[in-house]
Amino acid sequence: MIDNSIFGGRKALFHTFGCKLNFAETSTVARMMADEGIRRVQDGEEPDYIVVNTCSVTEIADKKCRQAIRSFARRYPNARIIVTGCYAQLKPEEAAALPGVAVLAGNDRKLKIIEYLREQELKSPSGDDSSCHCASVHHTATKDIREFSPSCSRGDRTRYFLKVQDGCDYYCSYCTIPMARGRSRSGSIAEIVEQACRVASEGGKEIVITGVNIGDFGKLTGETFYDLCVALDEIDGIERYRISSIEPNLLSDELISFVARSKRFMPHFHIPLQNGSDAVLKLMRRRYDSELFRHKIERIREEMPDAFIGVDLIVGVRGETPEFFEESRAFVESLPISRLHVFTYSERPGTRALDITPVVSQEEKHQRTHVMLDVSERKLAEFTEKYIGSVRPALVEHPRKDGSMSAFTDNYLRVNLVNPNSEMANTVVPVRITGISPENPEECVGEICV
Repeated sequence: MIDNSIFGGRKALFHTFGCKLNFAETSTVARMMADEGIRRVQDGEEPDYIVVNTCSVTEIADKKCRQAIRSFARRYPNARIIVTGCYAQLKPEEAAALPGVAVLAGNDRKLKIIEYLREQELKSPSGDDSSCHCASVHHTATKDIREFSPSCSRGDRTRYFLKVQDGCDYYCSYCTIPMARGRSRSGSIAEIVEQACRVASEGGKEIVITGVNIGDFGKLTGETFYDLCVALDEIDGIERYRISSIEPNLLSDELISFVARSKRFMPHFHIPLQNGSDAVLKLMRRRYDSELFRHKIERIREEMPDAFIGVDLIVGVRGETPEFFEESRAFVESLPISRLHVFTYSERPGTRALDITPVVSQEEKHQRTHVMLDVSERKLAEFTEKYIGSVRPALVEHPRKDGSMSAFTDNYLRVNLVNPNSEMANTVVPVRITGISPENPEECVGEICV
């Protein structure tokens, strides 16, 4: 029997950078630590442990991670900092050398953090090992990562995030994710369904299906993402599923039609385009062209007129001439989408993009980013305005600290409720959208209709 007394009364602070997958994994780590007697810090308390789940999608992301770790070390000098995630995987020596870092856990070691802390506590229960900064490093070379670590957790959110897949085999020219996450791998449908059933038993109403490249689900097992969605749709108790980001070439027409007729899948898609110029898509080593992308968007719009369609876009990549940028802008303008998620290109060591010319200046990158953000604002305003005065089913979120509440409609409009009712948290109710929030044009205002 494991003696958990070494963790009795210990407190932890959790800080997550990056994608929904990271948030799901952090929540799982937090739950595992809670099972061992380590509780989350409350306001004003000092943590014994600080878990920083990092991102490395851009050089700016790396910088933010380093700054946060140094800040935590200054603010909580007696805490042990545990660094994990993509920055830890890609630059383990650099991350482990940062002040206050006691444990470095690579991406495949996240769910073993408790083991590493136990080892340290047994060696130095007081945590007084400051005489020599020597982090415990647990890191597997990315090419050798094979294990899939399941993760499904809610954390402080109303929605659950269910990790169904990890890694990526695509090696786009600008991206370090395959170097940080490893090869594509996933659980089985039976394992994923079991986790979703557990969510239902806990009273969860909505699950976001997440991963690095979820359309690649089952690549090594002979199962498919479509098969997984069909199986999840049959689970009683779960009222809503949302599909996280899915590659356009893996978003089959069959899957689109299934979502349109399904019992529980919401009319909501998040699809990475990255660039609207075919020439740039080739430089990026993407696996589709603009014609295929347009077909997917128009197919969704045909079968689900009310669907929310979010699109990822990178501006200022190497090789994006002014002419290619204009092609990209015009293509995006022509699409019936709901909003853009605009990212400014950042150089990443070790990527093939570094061999591409011409290089876009920082000033031009920023100008192009603002152009695309303006396009996004117009698209979102046009989409949102169509639903003012309408009533849509919405999942009510838990109250904020100030007592205010919001809800997400089926087609992913966030509605700030003018008549909040805490008893309706985590329930799906009809909500009338009365307008767009004057404080935030990305949000609506509305009222519960029951």
